[in-house]
Amino acid sequence: MSQILGIKFNDYSQVYYFSSGPFVVREGQRVIVKTDQGMGLGKVVMVRQAPPEGEASEEHKAIYRLANDEDLASLAENDDLSREAYDYCRQCIDTHGLEMKLVDVEVFFDRSKMIFYFTAPGRIDFRELIKDLVRQYRTRIELRQIGVRHETQMLGAIGNCGQVCCCRRFMRKFVPVTIKMAKEQNLFLNPTKISGICGRLLCCLSFEQEAYEEFHKQCPKVGRKYPTALGQAKVLRSNFFNKTLSLYTEFGEEHEVSLDEWNDIVNKPVGEGIDRPLGPVQGRPRRKPPRRGGPPAQKGAAATGRKAEEEKVTSSEKNGTRSESRDGGDDASAKGAGEGRPSRRKKSPAKKGSRSGSKPGQRKPKSGDAASANAGDEKPKRPRRRRRRRPSKPKQK
Repeated sequence: MSQILGIKFNDYSQVYYFSSGPFVVREGQRVIVKTDQGMGLGKVVMVRQAPPEGEASEEHKAIYRLANDEDLASLAENDDLSREAYDYCRQCIDTHGLEMKLVDVEVFFDRSKMIFYFTAPGRIDFRELIKDLVRQYRTRIELRQIGVRHETQMLGAIGNCGQVCCCRRFMRKFVPVTIKMAKEQNLFLNPTKISGICGRLLCCLSFEQEAYEEFHKQCPKVGRKYPTALGQAKVLRSNFFNKTLSLYTEFGEEHEVSLDEWNDIVNKPVGEGIDRPLGPVQGRPRRKPPRRGGPPAQKGAAATGRKAEEEKVTSSEKNGTRSESRDGGDDASAKGAGEGRPSRRKKSPAKKGSRSGSKPGQRKPKSGDAASANAGDEKPKRPRRRRRRRPSKPKQK
């Protein structure tokens, strides 16, 4: 029974799967395989009895043969040729004054093609450079522009965690990483903390993104208030590692509850659904800071004025006198309308012939008038003013 072999052609390349065919192959051996680019020499990094998920065994090609000593000697010669081509290409780049950085040179096993990997800020006109390389090595030349992530993958580096970069160790395909991932994971948006050696966002942000998305689906929205068994509670923050939520209640207390406890107390009356006493996270409850400015001072001033007015009314009742307002009401009605402020308008003297107790300016009810019963309840109407006409100017002849 043939085995499934995982083969890599260099340290940073992807793993390609081939069938062992009639050969018995162990992990770590070198084999010759036939690819679309020609014959290639690769190293066996894994041996499987069954194909990977989603692939059939019939899809994998069989290896050509096992590598011998001559193949290993030609591999060493190709390595020396790639180092020589790297130095020569850098000299040509300096000669032509091109703004490009050479990263690596790959030589095929049968020397049918050479690939020069480089990085550049923009498009480069390297036609003269290709002519020099073809004249020197007499084979097919390809110049391939790559990004900074692939450059770090080829060269290798030490990351912020103190280990070799993930792209050099085991990552073979790059996935898009966005700033939204850093926000959902509650990381400080400091470029030096969330960026790698290549200057891009850390690839490891995508490793735990799926777990964070599942956690946020179970959590309520941070900053929103919900009716709970503890009263109106505001969600302050969520803790992914402990699977807990921090709540701030309307009584000024901060509690930390798990997701299971949150599902039990949400949308329930106060005191219902609490199996254990939930104490504040800190030693004492949080208190709201006192308000600054007008409302408390105005409230105190109104209370002081009201108290003084009550004392004034009490003293007037003891003396047997009671002041009347302009409209015939007492001080209590005036205080209710103006909140204890004395009126600045002087009282108009009563007209002659008016009855005592009648309001000034009120007409005397006539006998037989149907509206005389309600005349005292209606407000007096002001007389309509007539406009004085200005004398017309004589027309000038």
